[in-house]
Amino acid sequence: MNKFRLRLYITGKTPKSERAIANLKEICKKELEGLYELQIIDVLESPQLAEDEKILATPALIKDLPPPLRRIIGDLSNSEKVLLGLDLSPVTSGNQRKDRGR
Repeated sequence: MNKFRLRLYITGKTPKSERAIANLKEICKKELEGLYELQIIDVLESPQLAEDEKILATPALIKDLPPPLRRIIGDLSNSEKVLLGLDLSPVTSGNQRKDRGR
């Protein structure tokens, strides 16, 4: 199983940014079970990183490992859509995650 590398771009300590962080951490805890690396980038503090990634809206989540690259925009409150965007299926009843297409 490949380790997931995720970057979440936010704009300051807004309620929407805080929700996105909390939602993503919960999804990672439940679905990725330690198999991830998460970097949170505030575009107000690191505008060049956001410009390099062509971030136009925040919160924005980028998954670059494992391929393919995926981008998700929003507060990540719909965990099913986030999992689909990360190319994962939800936890099965046996509490084991099934990779999609792997």
